[in-house]
Amino acid sequence: MKKRVVVTGIGIVAPNGIGKEAFRAALENGTSGIKFDKQLEDLNFSCKVSGRPDLSLDYIKTFFTDYELRNFSATGILYGVIAGMQAWKDAGLDIASKEEPDWNSGTIFGCSTSGIEKFRECIYKIDDLQTRSLGSTVVAQTMNSGVSAYLAGKLGLGNQVTSNSSACTTGTESMLSAFERVQSGKALRMLAGSTSDSGPYIWAGFDAIKVCTFRHNDTPEMASRPMSETASGFVPSSGAGAYVLEELESALARNATIYAEVLGGNVNSGGQRGTGTMTAPNSQAVQKCITDALSDAGIQANDIDVINGHLTATAKDATEIENWSKALGRNAADFPYINALKGMVGHCLSGAGSVELVSAIMEIHHDFIFPSINCPDLHPEILKLITLDRVPQKALYQPVNVIIKASFGFGDVNACVILKKYKND
Repeated sequence: MKKRVVVTGIGIVAPNGIGKEAFRAALENGTSGIKFDKQLEDLNFSCKVSGRPDLSLDYIKTFFTDYELRNFSATGILYGVIAGMQAWKDAGLDIASKEEPDWNSGTIFGCSTSGIEKFRECIYKIDDLQTRSLGSTVVAQTMNSGVSAYLAGKLGLGNQVTSNSSACTTGTESMLSAFERVQSGKALRMLAGSTSDSGPYIWAGFDAIKVCTFRHNDTPEMASRPMSETASGFVPSSGAGAYVLEELESALARNATIYAEVLGGNVNSGGQRGTGTMTAPNSQAVQKCITDALSDAGIQANDIDVINGHLTATAKDATEIENWSKALGRNAADFPYINALKGMVGHCLSGAGSVELVSAIMEIHHDFIFPSINCPDLHPEILKLITLDRVPQKALYQPVNVIIKASFGFGDVNACVILKKYKND
């Protein structure tokens, strides 16, 4: 028998807020975390703005020991561990004893690359014949599963411990993978999420292929403009989101806070066929991912209150809206509300899906729809499909029952998940 699965804890490290309370305030107020980035200017990037989480050393030391922080430069692991441990604490869960792991709990926590700054340091040291000075944590910082390994060690997780990697779909895929493990009864609870490194060695490739904005370097807070006619590309950023998924029976027995119920979803690929390429989605696959997610969740398109979009502030935004409209069979004033978190935080790459999922979970739990900032001038192709009032320009406070969240990534991969307000029925 399939188990019902709910969210009982959340954690967030975002450019516009660290921790759930700061992040919620930023969401409601439409606060941008995008700033001018002197490092990118010095390196002659065309995009000179970015989103980086603002973490003080004192705050970091509440999660890492001084020994762990020696020669530590893996920002993605840093963000992921902090978000993951925030979520675990928020769920009211204990850390396993030193004697035995928690066999019922695991983690699927994704990333795309880990420890790019550490890799750079290693290359120089190896070339200078200083291999022995690399330090004892160099492998843990640079292996792709480093973030899940760190979390497992800090929390004593004894169930599945792994890191997934699927470009921008990573965080949404991690939720679905964790959901399926709990739903099948193979774990009582799973910590899921994703993270991304900060800095020019991650972002340079995107600047090189001209998908990053360049027109708003003097006005950073206005630079990320999903769905806008004046969008010129995405703002590179980073961060991490995390969520504890748990069997409903376990959550009720613990009297845990239930933020939302996960109804189901879907993961697929366009195979880089048709309109799909390494960098562009196959619209047929996107629409199928959405309709298959609805089927898996057992709901109808008309049940959707809000779409939490992928929406990157590139030329593909209009295509995404068209795909939503066709898949849901809804348009104009009948279209669900839709919002784009990237207007506030930029594109967190492999961390994007999880950061955006935390925003969706908060909308359901607190009954509000956060605004899509910087898009008063919706793209004309989008206005052919929906009306402007479907894209809130300020926070709306009203009941939110069902949210659908999708992510579309390089490699023509897609993931879609459906969340519902939990009702004790």
